[in-house]
Amino acid sequence: MFKPETKNEKDISEQIAPLVDAAIQEERKKESPRQYLGASRWGEACERRLGYEFHHAPRDRDFSGRTYRIFDAGHDYEDRVVEYLRMAGFKLENENEDGKQIGFFVADGKLGGHCDGIIHDGPIKLPYPLVFECKSLNDKSFNDTKKKGVKESKPVYYAQIQTYCAYFDVPNGGLFVAINKNDGEIYYEHVPFDARTAQDVSDKALRVVKSSRPEELPRITDDAANFQCRFCDYKTICHSVVAPKAEQQQTQTAKPFWMR
Repeated sequence: MFKPETKNEKDISEQIAPLVDAAIQEERKKESPRQYLGASRWGEACERRLGYEFHHAPRDRDFSGRTYRIFDAGHDYEDRVVEYLRMAGFKLENENEDGKQIGFFVADGKLGGHCDGIIHDGPIKLPYPLVFECKSLNDKSFNDTKKKGVKESKPVYYAQIQTYCAYFDVPNGGLFVAINKNDGEIYYEHVPFDARTAQDVSDKALRVVKSSRPEELPRITDDAANFQCRFCDYKTICHSVVAPKAEQQQTQTAKPFWMR
């Protein structure tokens, strides 16, 4: 009787895991880079970082296979939450007529975004319609959001909701939903529309896409050791280049209510 070579489970895992991660990374490399600055990033505090992202500057490190799996799992959680809300009686639209995500593009296609959906009605009293935005979070991040609210705990997500409210003309705000990846708990928060934030992040995003090089844009701090720079994917290139003063960007503004 054939007896396979004995290997413990740890050895097997150490053989398969890097193969899967490498395959994921290779597959992602085939994808065309995004040619617009997505609204999910407009709330980023550092304009220089957004500039590097938009201009496709080389990162200090590539996304790992694990990171891509986390992204994929987030999409899976979002699909589940959509299903749960519909089961509970919410009328949630997450695709347009051609079956694609609900999106917008402005500034010659250089700015755009796709929301998770629009909630048109539901079984509880809320000011419908509402932008729907869903995130999956680890236990620590989830509990911080639940304690402080999305505006304080997750300002980038908060700005994302405000952007969608402005560009999709949903003045009632949004329903932010977070699911705890550790234990499945779900947190729901009605986020009122904040026109000032929508305008500010739109202005910032337009400055970024109008720039000819990232170094025209201000970095959040000149201290490379600052915690806001320490883990940035563009720390090396950012702090090795001096921005030419003559090329600093002029203030640009985007109008979220009519730049369609």
